[in-house]
Parts: sequence; structure tokens; C-alpha cells
Amino acid sequence: MLQKSAKYHLGQIVRHRKHPFRGVVFDVDPVFSNTEEWYAAIPEESRPSREQPFYHLLAENDQSFYVAYVSEQNLVPDWSGEPVDHPDIPDLFGPFTDGQYPLHFALN
Repeated sequence: MLQKSAKYHLGQIVRHRKHPFRGVVFDVDPVFSNTEEWYAAIPEESRPSREQPFYHLLAENDQSFYVAYVSEQNLVPDWSGEPVDHPDIPDLFGPFTDGQYPLHFALN
């Protein structure tokens, strides 16, 4: 049986290791669960292993807000202490507290 544990948790703010964006984790896949087209669009020399957690982020950069899907190997914790301004955050999370966002609801 495949056993995976995620390094980052829901509501945590993370940064991309190589690209200039950050975001709030709102879901985690224990292994790659996106489309083959999405995976194939990543240059082969940069393509991450499928056998690791992948994170769904409410992401932001200097120009826009969007949803990102990022492998664990490409994320690092964000220690800035600054909130993320993504407009969908209030739909999922409570107010920014102690460097993270609490969930609005309990998970099973």
C-alpha cells in the first residue's frame, strides 16, 4: 500500500521554489492527480515525479490571482508573515491568524 504524508497543511502559506508566486494550500493530492495534458506541458527536464504530494493553492503574484497545482518538491514555506490577498480565501478560510488561515469547516 502506498503511504504518503504531506509536508504542508491546509491553510499554510507557501512559495514556489523557482517561480515568483506564493499561495495558501486548500487541498492536497497524495500523488499526481491532474490531467496527462497538464503533465506533458511541463518541460521534461523540469517535470516532477508523480509519486509525491501535489498541492492546490490559491495563488498570487505581482500581476494576478489564480489557482495553482504544484508538486511538493517545488514548494518552500513562506516565512514573510504576510497574508495572501486572493479573493477566494474568505470562501474557505477564516481570518489570517499567526501566519496561516484557519478552515471555516471541519474535515472528516
